[in-house]
Amino acid sequence: MVGVTLALVLLAFVVRLFQVQAVDASTYAAKADRNRYVGQVLEAERGGITDRHGVALATTEDAYDITADPTMFAPGELEIADGPEQAAALLAPILGQDQDELVEKLRPENKALRYVKLAARQTPQTWRQIKDLKAALAKKAGTGDSTANVLAGVFSVPTSKRVYPNKELAAGILGWVNAEGKGGGGIELQLDKRLAGEDGKIRYAQSGGRLVPTAGSTETPAVPGSDVELTIDRDIQWAAQNAIAEQVKESAADRGYVIVQDTRTGEVLAMANAPGFDPNDLSEADPDALGNAAVQDAFEPGSTAKVLSMAAVLEENAATPGTHVVVPNRLHRGDRLFKDDIDHPTWYLTLNGVLAKSSNIGTILATGQLGETQAQANKVLYRYLRKFGLGGESGLGFPGETKGILAPPDEWSTSQQYTIPFGQGVSVNAMQAASIYSTIANGGVRVEPTLVRGSKGPDGRFTPAPEPGRTRVVSEKTAKTLARMLESVVDDEEGTGTKARIPGYRVAGKTGTANRVDPATGKYHGYTSSFAGFAPADKPRITVYCAIQNATEGSYFGGQICGPVYKQVMEFALKTLQVPPTGADPADLPVTFKP
Repeated sequence: MVGVTLALVLLAFVVRLFQVQAVDASTYAAKADRNRYVGQVLEAERGGITDRHGVALATTEDAYDITADPTMFAPGELEIADGPEQAAALLAPILGQDQDELVEKLRPENKALRYVKLAARQTPQTWRQIKDLKAALAKKAGTGDSTANVLAGVFSVPTSKRVYPNKELAAGILGWVNAEGKGGGGIELQLDKRLAGEDGKIRYAQSGGRLVPTAGSTETPAVPGSDVELTIDRDIQWAAQNAIAEQVKESAADRGYVIVQDTRTGEVLAMANAPGFDPNDLSEADPDALGNAAVQDAFEPGSTAKVLSMAAVLEENAATPGTHVVVPNRLHRGDRLFKDDIDHPTWYLTLNGVLAKSSNIGTILATGQLGETQAQANKVLYRYLRKFGLGGESGLGFPGETKGILAPPDEWSTSQQYTIPFGQGVSVNAMQAASIYSTIANGGVRVEPTLVRGSKGPDGRFTPAPEPGRTRVVSEKTAKTLARMLESVVDDEEGTGTKARIPGYRVAGKTGTANRVDPATGKYHGYTSSFAGFAPADKPRITVYCAIQNATEGSYFGGQICGPVYKQVMEFALKTLQVPPTGADPADLPVTFKP
């Protein structure tokens, strides 16, 4: 009986062994491989972002996700009942988190849960502090002391963290990286694929969670992302951001923006928004301040757009800077009675004087000469507005950028036929507005604005960005005439932009004070104050555009609150780029005439 029993037992083993090693061998081998071999993603290092001189604006640093195994905090494991509470008390001040929330993570409802993330993307210093504390507790517990190592179940996973060393500087341009490591806005989003690189993979054998070195492994290395070099100059960006932030605060305004552009190349040297945000800590950011308002806000430009009307009038030979324009105090057109920003007796202005004194009525009268009928004049003006870039993409390709609003001329209302010539009834973004003046400064050739100079790949080779598109908008003669007329706005005592004067330099500019459409209600409320111009006027190098939305304290006129910002930023940019004065005498075009 004993022999029979042993024989049956051995037979059972033999049958089972035959099944495992012969019949189902491949199935069990596959299961073993799945359990034995593990795969892991190798994160690619995200490329950096620099200014035009290589100064770091966004970098990637080593970081750690702090994790835990909740089963290791159970009373049966630590032999104490309050393990999660003790661990949370130690970790909360280090991680800067709420102690009760940590306790909930360490004592989940699912008792079988073996992985929770306590904190993401912590600095190496933070993990070192936790590791040292964990080691000290382990040493104390190993001496036979009754103290339990309540941090034994805390671990780390290597990762990376996006860091913006200049904090709020250029945040609207740079954007941010979200919790998944993807671009969430700005250049980080626009060039995410180029910056992100390609993740790699590694597959290796393990036993008990440890690498088996003799079992071999396969690895596909990660490909680092490319470094991106922007066109902006960090110092000029700082000056622009500081100037607009101070004026927005002083005026108790909703927001403001400043753009600085190289008139010859179209490169954006600065694009500042106020208020801004710190991309290092979005939890503290105002949701309304996120993004890049300088290209995402659409607003009516007001009188800074009168230069477009003057460009059309000059290019079509409908008038010259010295053409006499009799400007009454009121002008009846269509279904409205139009006026200038101040009551005045009849003005006897030249066309140059109409621009210098920013007369709405004078602009309506001048653009009326563009066609035999108002409908024909509208079509001519519309053609020039489109050529200058209104109602279309600026060329930046920036996430969330608005085209503004420019209806076809056959859709203009009765009032729009007369308000569009002086910048109401049409909307732009700040980049489009700056580009108008850069076009005039560049001899009438529009160069698409650019924010990216190029990128440097993992091989260290620099690839410049494609050349921007160029379009002839008006003749060089017309552009030079407009530049001289814009000087009168700043230099002539009757001009509206005297606060933008820069000693030693010839300055061309234009003020703007437009009724503002409140984005919340869709109705007119408050004003958009602006100033646009370039310098030196007779040999342009730099364009500066400033706009402030809904100033509620002090003056709201563009010449009064944006003129000084223009002056401050332009002076700094001229010195930074070492642009000398031309030394030529300023243009002295007549503003008025005697009837």
